Amino acid sequence: MKQTTKRILELDLTKGVGVFFIPMAHTLLIYGTPETQESNWLGLVVHFFGKWAGIFIIAMGFSYALSKKNTIKSSIKRGILLLGAGYFMNFLKFIVPLFLGLIPDSFIKAYGWTQPPTFDNMVYMVLTGDILQFAGTCLLFMGIINKLVEKFSKWVPIIAALLILVSLEFIRGFRLGIPGVDYIFDLLWGDQWNVYFPVFPWFGFTLVGMFFGYWYKEADKNRSFIFKKMLVAGIPAVIVGGILCYLNYDFHMRDYFHLGIGGYIYLIGFNLMSFSLAYFLVKQFNGSKVLDFFYYCSKKITSIYIIQWVVICWGMGIFGYHNQENSTVIPLMILFTVLTLFIQVIVDKLLAKRKSKNVLAVSKS
Repeated sequence: MKQTTKRILELDLTKGVGVFFIPMAHTLLIYGTPETQESNWLGLVVHFFGKWAGIFIIAMGFSYALSKKNTIKSSIKRGILLLGAGYFMNFLKFIVPLFLGLIPDSFIKAYGWTQPPTFDNMVYMVLTGDILQFAGTCLLFMGIINKLVEKFSKWVPIIAALLILVSLEFIRGFRLGIPGVDYIFDLLWGDQWNVYFPVFPWFGFTLVGMFFGYWYKEADKNRSFIFKKMLVAGIPAVIVGGILCYLNYDFHMRDYFHLGIGGYIYLIGFNLMSFSLAYFLVKQFNGSKVLDFFYYCSKKITSIYIIQWVVICWGMGIFGYHNQENSTVIPLMILFTVLTLFIQVIVDKLLAKRKSKNVLAVSKS
């Protein structure tokens, strides 16, 4: 079955579901007590859906393989823009509320700092590596991978992903003791909490997505073929990765953001299987209001991500930090999800109004 629209709805659906749950996961992360996050049903459910970051990263690689803007020059330009967006988001979510007095003492103490935060503390917050910094850094390399694919084979991304897998534990956390250089190394393969999505291992997810994107083009954009292949690849990956994690969870899963070998394999497999499930859902229910809503969330992924982090962090001035039990954190999860989507709709309307004014001005001229 060939794709008949420019957008790949299976990717939009999986990304859209993940985007919808992001404000809930981050609300729990910021407001829930440690017990609420780790020791009851709410934490388990939210963390399960919060572990969909790999969905976005695989989809990014898949979409990149199909893009006409995948030259080295274009990739670098887009990467720099994403890096800028990530650091600007950190400024909005940390520094602005800090100066407005909206950051509680408990948040500052969680970093091991004292009030008032020093300039170095603020620099640390601005430079925190989130998924936008990861995506921007990856784009700096993706143009090179694309050139190698054009010259050699679609299998180049898989070979690169395997190289990441085998080298991961040898380079993880490597530093030279030079502050600026060490920060770049942290973005690449850090094991500290100043970077949540280091390129190693997460770039492996992007590479897997690129491989399936190239294969999709080679198969004449046959969705049935490619999403079945994802399922075929995903099942053994889940089994192998799951066994490794079961045998030594601390080594193979480590923590979610700094995955070990088994966790890397398991989550890639899990995410590939999710895309296959999305293919079935799109085939059965495309055109429904529910799926249309998730498609919308997918299209607005970057702005929704920035908006939800800003409103959640600003909300600490009202609701505190790590102090909410189930009975209060659930309403907050609903509140911040609704508020995020409401702001996104307002932004859409303002941008549409501005665009119509520009079109009118051009037509008059």
